[in-house]
Amino acid sequence: MDLENASAGQEASIDEEALRNDIIAVLRTIYDPEISVNIYDLGLIYLLDIDPEGTVQIEMTLTAPACPVAGTFPGVVEGRVAEVPGVKSVHVELVWEPPWSIDSMTDEVKLELGLL
Repeated sequence: MDLENASAGQEASIDEEALRNDIIAVLRTIYDPEISVNIYDLGLIYLLDIDPEGTVQIEMTLTAPACPVAGTFPGVVEGRVAEVPGVKSVHVELVWEPPWSIDSMTDEVKLELGLL
């Protein structure tokens, strides 16, 4: 009986911090098609929410609403994050508020692009 409870508890709980770090690592391998910077450090990810079962909700934006990949890029992000071990399901929503600005970038990216 203890073995059953122990295995049920292992299935129900995930290490959310480790999973978040793994997801961020994957997001850092996805580059904006117009700027050679990863979407996480570029500041395109507005929300990364993970529930205890491994369901991931992401809200992201693009550098401009007229971006040519606006219709397909969220699906690319969704597919890549879905491959992370521990992710049960993922939903990516494209949002436009607040509008993206260079202030969303990390200082490292600003320095790399000559903006600091």
